[in-house]
Formats: sequence, C-alpha cells, structure tokens
Amino acid sequence: MKLIFRGHDDRYAVEQSLLAFFPDERPVYDPAQEEENCAEVALSVGKKFATAVTNLTYGGKTARGVARVAVDAAPDEYELERLRQKAVKLSFFKAAREITGVTPSWGALTGIRPGKIAGRYLEQGCSEKETDRILRDTYFVAPERRRLAIETAKAGLKAKADLAPNEISLYVGIPFCPTRCSYCSFVSASVEKSFSLMEPYLEVLLAEITDAAQMVKETGLKIKSFYMGGGTPTTLSAAQMDRLLGHLNRSFDLSGCVEYCIEAGRPDTIDGEKLQVLLDHGADRISVNPQSLEDHVLRAIGRKHSAADIEKTMELVASMHFPHVNMDLIAGLPEDTPEGFRRTLDKCLGYGADNITVHTLALKKGSRILLEGSKIPTAQEVGAMLDYANPTLRSAGFMPYYLYRQKYMSGSFENVGWCISGAEGLYNIYIMEELHSILSLGAGGSTKMVDARRGRIERVFHAKFPTEYIQREDKRAENLRAFRTFHENMLK
Repeated sequence: MKLIFRGHDDRYAVEQSLLAFFPDERPVYDPAQEEENCAEVALSVGKKFATAVTNLTYGGKTARGVARVAVDAAPDEYELERLRQKAVKLSFFKAAREITGVTPSWGALTGIRPGKIAGRYLEQGCSEKETDRILRDTYFVAPERRRLAIETAKAGLKAKADLAPNEISLYVGIPFCPTRCSYCSFVSASVEKSFSLMEPYLEVLLAEITDAAQMVKETGLKIKSFYMGGGTPTTLSAAQMDRLLGHLNRSFDLSGCVEYCIEAGRPDTIDGEKLQVLLDHGADRISVNPQSLEDHVLRAIGRKHSAADIEKTMELVASMHFPHVNMDLIAGLPEDTPEGFRRTLDKCLGYGADNITVHTLALKKGSRILLEGSKIPTAQEVGAMLDYANPTLRSAGFMPYYLYRQKYMSGSFENVGWCISGAEGLYNIYIMEELHSILSLGAGGSTKMVDARRGRIERVFHAKFPTEYIQREDKRAENLRAFRTFHENMLK
C-alpha cells in the first residue's frame, strides 16, 4: 500500500496499523510508484489540538478517518510527540475499520508495550474501571486485551515501587544454538558451523565482564537482577559455564541481586551436570523453551529433539528443585493447529513450571520460515490458540505479569508472561516496562539506559555477530563509556 504523509513522518504508528488491518500489504513510500491501494495521512498541529485526517483507498473502496487530540496541556516535547502520534494512528484506524468492518483485538494501539498506556492512567489516579473505559472508548481495545493490559500494568507498577534509583539489571548474551530454528531472527550462530568461535568468544566476554564490573562499582550502581540469554546459553559445556558464571560472580557484587536467571532453552543442550553448575553458582530461575510438544511441528521449525526429550528434561529439572522454572510456547508455528497447541499447553501445565510464556509467531524478515513453504496457521487459528490459552492458564492459577507486541506478529496479537502468584520474572518486567537500565554484555544485544526521573531513554547497540564482537574492542569500550556517562549525568 502506498503511504503519503503530510505534516509528519510517523511511519511506525501507521505501519503497525497497516499490518493489523491488511496483513498482506507492505508500506510503499516511493511517490512515483503506481499503487491501487493508497493512504494519505495528514497532520496539522495548532495551539490546542492536533488533528489528523486519513483518506484511504483499498480494494476499490474509500474511507475517511478524522482524529482530534488536545495538545495544549502537554508538559514537554516528548508528550507532545506522543499526542501527535495518537492522532495519526487513530485517524488511520478509523478509516481502515470503516473499509474492512474489522476491529483488531488491540484496537488502535500499535505500540510494543500496551501495558504502559494502562499504567500511565493508573499512576494518574484512574481506577481500574476508568482505565478499562478509556481503553475501550478511546482505543477500541477488546475486553480480554484490556484485562491483560491492566493486569500487567499493575505488576509493572508493583515492581517499579520496589526499585531504588541506583539499581540496574545485567544481561549476558550467548549467541550460539545447536541448530537455528526456522522462525528465528535473533543473531545466533549454529554450533554446527561456529564451534571454533565459542572459546574465543568466551575469553573476550570474560574480559568485558571484568571491565563492566569495575565501571558499575565506580559508578555506584547495584545489580537488581541478572539474566543470561541468547541464543541458547546451555550450548556452552558445563566447564565453560562454570568458568563464565564463576568469573561473573567474582567480578560483580551480587549481594543485592534478587533474581538470577539462565535461559536453558532447548532440551538437547540440557543435562544434569550443567544444571548442577547453574545451581552451584546461584541460579534460582531457568527457562526451558520447547515452543511446541507436537513432533511434526518441532521438525518443521528445525528442532532436532522430540516432545519425549522435553518431558525427560522437565523430569530432570523438577528433580533438581530449581525455585522457578519457565516454559516458552509459540502460538502460530508452522504446521501447528489449534488442537495441537491445546495439547501442548495442557501437557506443559503438568510439568510443574511456575511460569509459562505464550508468544505469538512473528514473521520476521531474518527468519527462514518465509522461504520454506510450510503451512503457517491463519490469524483466526492463532486467535483460537490464544483464546484457549488465556482462560486455561487462569483456571490453573496463573496470572499475566508482563506483555509486549512485535512487528509482523500473526494476527497483530501479543506475547504474555504468565505465572503463579509470587513467581514473577522481574527482569522481564524491568525490560518490558522500561523501569531501569539494562546493562548488556556480549554480542547481539543492546544496552538500554533509563533515567526514570527525567523520562529519558537511550540505547547503544552491540556488535551483532560473534566474530565482529571478538574483533571490536573499541565498540565494547565505547558502550561501557556511554553507560557510565549516562548514569553519572543522572546524578547531576
């Protein structure tokens, strides 16, 4: 669809609405390109109001959407920009809804973190009923999604209240996997092709940990939570993991760390020796990520293990008494069906995990899934999977505690972390609600620096690939300097 903007360049907000209503369309910005389907989105901003008008043509139909938002009380440019974007996306939403007759589950909300909107109203003193009404009447959000937004917002506000200004979280990335899953767009290298890089990568990571720990100490910061992800961290051998975690624990003061999480990931990387290493070094939370318990689905996504392997792994994990265990599932995987997803979730509920994260498949450009010709469930089928997951998890004693959305997500749905009471994964809340800074070490990640008092967020991105990370000492040093400078300036 051709997009023509006048008075603004709010591409993200419009593109997300475009994908929600017209999932087969992609934005075209070339003014010379001929396109039958077209949207002209104009914005004008006065002293009191921002007014957006969308004229949309699709499939021979035309519609006009108008949205007006008060801007005269905006306290700063950041809030003014948010209100301008609100007008733009509401105008496109109204025009698209008129043409299609469809209201997406998340209505006019297009952002990654819909819970932050609910949280903003709750912090302003609105009751849950008032917040629900705003989400319904202003943003046209469906009832179950309004409930998810409010419940996860409450969990975020509770975590926020327990944070001190000098507390941060620490992330370490291990960008290696046994094989690469077809849906994956993360920067991770298959060990089959990159085994020789693991030792050099580990050596450089140990050096970066040393430098980062010194910087954190000198800046007066404290580690609140630690998370090791990837990739698949348990691709490392037991000896390598022992060396890495031993060095990390000696380097950082973790006396105030309330959560120590390792993403164990795939069952074909997990054994008793590795799990014991994790326990010995203080891990109190691991994540085992089967994604599906249907063997034909596992084959379709490139996994070289079976559902039976997952069951054995969960029996082993249970026998070692980790305080908290998460399992990740994905709704919408190739060759899956609503019935298969239901079987997977029902089995997972019997494995004793106190956290279950239900993701929705995101059809990203970097994944092989778009090239392999597998049958991808429709948005309606994905909706049926999620419509089963939510009440089933609730009836089993689970509640939602964090929530986020991604671009190119099937049905424009969401990812939700569910847990039993008291088992919330705090790192997930901190990063998704942007409550404090996340210092990231290793390849493929990004460091997020948050000044909550001033409402300021900055990011520095890390070298994407293991080889580049190993070679770019200058980039590693530059990122640590940026983190130090940001937090020193916070104190001024």
